[in-house]
Amino acid sequence: MIEASWIAGLGVILFSIGLLGAFTRKNAIVVLMCIEVMLNAANLNFVAGASHYSDVDGWVFTAIAIAIAAAEVAIGLAILLSLYSTQETISLEDANILKN
Repeated sequence: MIEASWIAGLGVILFSIGLLGAFTRKNAIVVLMCIEVMLNAANLNFVAGASHYSDVDGWVFTAIAIAIAAAEVAIGLAILLSLYSTQETISLEDANILKN
């Protein structure tokens, strides 16, 4: 079995990759994907903690986080579709309609 520290290390690496991608990309869909990678890295760390401490709380937090991630994707894609229908772009540089 893989040790929990290796799983937690992988979670930290994935979270770092997602954070870097969310800050450097300009395409809104890619930014949403990077945020999903960050959420899955947090889920991986919850599972690593649950495995290390032989507790089910990490699994419960993971199930809740997956439900929140599904809602986040649905709302994010609805906002992106609305943005595309009004401005015909999904670039975050051109998306200044939300500032008003």
